[in-house]
Amino acid sequence: MRHPAFTLSFCAAASLLAGCDILGIETAPQIAARKEAEGMAIGSACRHAIRSVEDCFRSNPKAGKASVFAGWKDMDQYMRDNQIVGMPSDIPPEEAESVPEVDASEGQGTGQPAKARKS
Repeated sequence: MRHPAFTLSFCAAASLLAGCDILGIETAPQIAARKEAEGMAIGSACRHAIRSVEDCFRSNPKAGKASVFAGWKDMDQYMRDNQIVGMPSDIPPEEAESVPEVDASEGQGTGQPAKARKS
């Protein structure tokens, strides 16, 4: 009697877990849809930040260019239709990506970069 009940409960649990998304297993179409949505979100954020689509491509090389452009274009049309003014970012993309170089001979012994140290 115990054996059929165990088999029946095991089959019921297996059939319930077969369609469960809790396991975190993504299929190829789900991954493609997620990447498409992320690219469109990146493109629309770049347009709202008044950045060119070329700067957006440069700063997000892993995002698909087609989806980034589609998001940028959709946000552009939305902003024009609703007369929304973009919000520029505080840091230009060229300055945000570059790291200031410090001359090693000038900053030695003080623990501060040469530009921050008062002479």
